[in-house]
Amino acid sequence: MKNVLVLCTGNSCRSQIAEGYLKYFAGSKATIYSAGIEIHGVNPKAIKIMAEDGIDISNHTSNHVDEYAGINFDYVITVCDNANEACPYFPGDVTRFHHNFPDPAKARGTEDEVMDSFRQARQQIKLYMQQFVEQHLTKTL
Repeated sequence: MKNVLVLCTGNSCRSQIAEGYLKYFAGSKATIYSAGIEIHGVNPKAIKIMAEDGIDISNHTSNHVDEYAGINFDYVITVCDNANEACPYFPGDVTRFHHNFPDPAKARGTEDEVMDSFRQARQQIKLYMQQFVEQHLTKTL
């Protein structure tokens, strides 16, 4: 089984959404982790918009990348430029991927406008993670 880490700045929104979708799309093909360079706690709006799409991330925790130092990852996906630049070294045969998704936590405006930003980011992350699983994890069966 493959080990996949999704890395973001605070492990509060984008990496949590990505973890939820990777677990959904990969099923038993991989063990999915998410972490941050910092820990900001899971954003309640991320939990809400994932529930809208039928995925429960309410039990996710915000974890620091150092917590996973003993795990041999096959893939590391950074979902923001800051995490990509600050990504620690992972020993072994690790393949890294990077996609800078917009940070919905920085959205400003009315509640509806902010939630729309979260939904837009969710959709982008969903498509990327679905493609990632199809391209990299279905081969492991």
